[in-house]
Amino acid sequence: MVSDLIFSLNATVPVFLMMVFGWFVRRLGLLDEHSTSQINKFVFRTLLPPLLFMDLSTADFRSVWDGGFVLFCMCATLLSVGIAAAFSMLHRDKCERGEIIQASYRSSAAVLGIAFVNNIYGSSTVSALMIVGTVPLYNVIAVVTLALTSPDRGELSGKKLWLSTAKSIATNPIILGIIAGILWSFGGIHQPVIMSRSIAYLGRMATPLSLIALGASFKFSESKGRKALVCGIVAQKLLLYCCIFLPVAVGLGFRDEKLVAILVMLGSATTGSCFVMARNFGHKGSITAFAVMLATLCSAFTLTMWLFVLKTLNYI
Repeated sequence: MVSDLIFSLNATVPVFLMMVFGWFVRRLGLLDEHSTSQINKFVFRTLLPPLLFMDLSTADFRSVWDGGFVLFCMCATLLSVGIAAAFSMLHRDKCERGEIIQASYRSSAAVLGIAFVNNIYGSSTVSALMIVGTVPLYNVIAVVTLALTSPDRGELSGKKLWLSTAKSIATNPIILGIIAGILWSFGGIHQPVIMSRSIAYLGRMATPLSLIALGASFKFSESKGRKALVCGIVAQKLLLYCCIFLPVAVGLGFRDEKLVAILVMLGSATTGSCFVMARNFGHKGSITAFAVMLATLCSAFTLTMWLFVLKTLNYI
């Protein structure tokens, strides 16, 4: 399985190197706290929506729709969130529990999912179905948990807090990008070349910029005393959910690209957009940044292990 290891390294090491590059640029003084904060806002509000719209608007949902597969992705996501929430209760600082929950369940589904499945099976829209079943839930749950545990929530409580959270969900740029992409796909609307290329330019900037800002914001001093916590987050993200839900997926009859898409959903690294979201809701983001970096580094080997297991058992 040397080729699988090389494939996984090719998928994850460049992501890790972008974060290292951001950290190095910060050390050179070319980025500071204010500039990285502005980059995070720019990515969250203007670049991530086109990335998701680009992936979903071109998928042919009518011909490949599988309600059972989408439902499984949704249920596995919700149960994963429940496990993550239970784990976060072990942490004393309530303001950091939102970061712990989000970093524990949220995968690189949109960024890595399509590339991973397509690299193995060629062109496939199954990963787009996985995105439909998971990414909207990822973002709604992230908005709720980060808003309710935000250090900046101030005097908001009760009805005002829930109204503010509902507004954050309704105006979340990522959710709006997903809805627009799905509606465009089902509408069968043709995209002019000028439009598709412009959206592609914006979407392609999202991942590298968010990773550079993440690396620039990472401070080793803030990771002290958090190694056990972050290792627990990464163990959940890369190992626990796969151990629980992959056997269920196999038992339900999912095979080949659908099973690989489920693997990406369950066992890929914590996405860099977690950090962007955390910072936009007033969290420090140190736990998230540490978790993203460690999970990204380890995922090349854990994903290869899971691929080897599934291939050996002739499930893919």
